[in-house]
Amino acid sequence: MDFQERTEQATPKRQEEARRRGQVARSRELNIAAVLLAGAGVISVSRAQLGSALEDLMRRGLTPDPRLLDQPGTMTAALASASIDTLLAFTPLLVVLALAAVGGALAVGGWVFSTEQVAPRWSRLDPVQGIKRIFSLRGLVEVAKALAKGLVIGGFALGCMAWARGPVLALGVEPLGAAMNDAGYLVAVTLVACSFGMLVVALADAPFQLWSHHRELRMTRQEIREELKETEGRPEVRSRIRALQQQLASRRMMKAVPTADVIITNPTHFAVALRYDEKRMRAPVVVAKGVDHVAARIRELASQHRVALFEAPLLARALYWTTNLNQEIPGPLYVAVAQVLTYVYRLRAAVQTGAAWPERPAVQVDASLARPRRGRRDLQA
Repeated sequence: MDFQERTEQATPKRQEEARRRGQVARSRELNIAAVLLAGAGVISVSRAQLGSALEDLMRRGLTPDPRLLDQPGTMTAALASASIDTLLAFTPLLVVLALAAVGGALAVGGWVFSTEQVAPRWSRLDPVQGIKRIFSLRGLVEVAKALAKGLVIGGFALGCMAWARGPVLALGVEPLGAAMNDAGYLVAVTLVACSFGMLVVALADAPFQLWSHHRELRMTRQEIREELKETEGRPEVRSRIRALQQQLASRRMMKAVPTADVIITNPTHFAVALRYDEKRMRAPVVVAKGVDHVAARIRELASQHRVALFEAPLLARALYWTTNLNQEIPGPLYVAVAQVLTYVYRLRAAVQTGAAWPERPAVQVDASLARPRRGRRDLQA
């Protein structure tokens, strides 16, 4: 069925699980090309030193002291000494090759340490699965790569052999030192040529390995849905998390009530707290709002902190339904809110100075703004 087809890209969780299992994209051809290029570079740079060390080893090995030949340990000691000298001579080459092998492996897939790939799995011994792997897309690609490597690298090698036929035959008549130096040069050129041939195969193989790896990790839509359920948790857990988030949001909102300039009420079902700073704000901002018990809590806090209460049912409902928390009031409510704030400011001045009390404004609000609009829901109610 269509929904069972693996048509979806792997999620980050799926990719991370694959890395933990050691399932990453790798290109052996890129690794081999890196090793060949590194070896060719080291031999090209240090062929004189390598040639001199090998020449010295050959001279000492072919001209032993005749007086020591009758002693049983002579050959063993000579072999041990020659082995150590050979290892020391080739140490730079071996170190560079090891670094190139590691770097080539990390170039595609990065660093991954997992024991699952080396753990024994009996499924690998299943002949039916083995035949399927042979005739799978990956198996056919591996056969194609083997043929390509044979043709490309073989072509480079044959070209090098044709080019080096004369110099190789001339090595037999050259002095040992010169022959060793020329031999190192021929080896380095041959390695460089074969390396470039291998690099051509690797540049085609690396993108294919990345594509094949992502293709193997693809998921069905059902798997994505199951993973989403595991990630987000059970419905009751999500409901509990949302409840806690609403509680935290309500607490933060209640802390803003004492900073309000006025609380506009319904008088009991709705309460909206407004704050206005003419130096910092373009229009008044709703800092708290709620219905029923939340509205009662807002009014209680306002009374405790001596924040003015203004009863305007239509305006309270209009502010509640049209404005979110920490949002400026809409343009159609500017005049009504300005009347309320002016009244509150004059009332404060009258209390402080003993002047006459201002006349309470008759606030006019479009009744259509005081009704809930379709698709709107209050998160703090």
